[in-house]
Amino acid sequence: MATPVRRHRGGAMQDRPLGWARNPLTEFDQLLSEMSGLMESTVGGAAPAVAWTPLADVTESDDAFHVEIELPGVKSKDINVEANGQELVVTGEIKEKERKGVLRRSTRRTGSFEYRLRLPGEVDTEKINARMSDGVLTIAVPKAEVAKPRHVEISETSESTESSG
Repeated sequence: MATPVRRHRGGAMQDRPLGWARNPLTEFDQLLSEMSGLMESTVGGAAPAVAWTPLADVTESDDAFHVEIELPGVKSKDINVEANGQELVVTGEIKEKERKGVLRRSTRRTGSFEYRLRLPGEVDTEKINARMSDGVLTIAVPKAEVAKPRHVEISETSESTESSG
């Protein structure tokens, strides 16, 4: 039995069979982008803009969650960070640049973006810190005191201190 293989628009075959994608979410994102382009060309750009999700890494330490979101070329004034309970929401917009001449190809994202994250533990929303550096938004979300692991000391008692009745 032959293994199904993806075909590109030009009809050329890819070297990996279906289901062997390195990251299926990347392929899904690409499919959505192509469908959006098709809708714009068919409807003439009248379709409502759909917010896209930027790439991000989330790590956890003993005292906080750390979120790094890739937003190259975005100014901090164009980003909104909100925390509500365990949910963190980052929204904003990358504006399309004014260009002279004919744009032959564009693969850079523009328009509204939204990144939503539900954190797995209780957090201290009053102490969240966000900073922008080299196109990466870094957000530190401290854990609430009840959620932090704590070391419990074990006290020793000797049998001679027990009262006899």
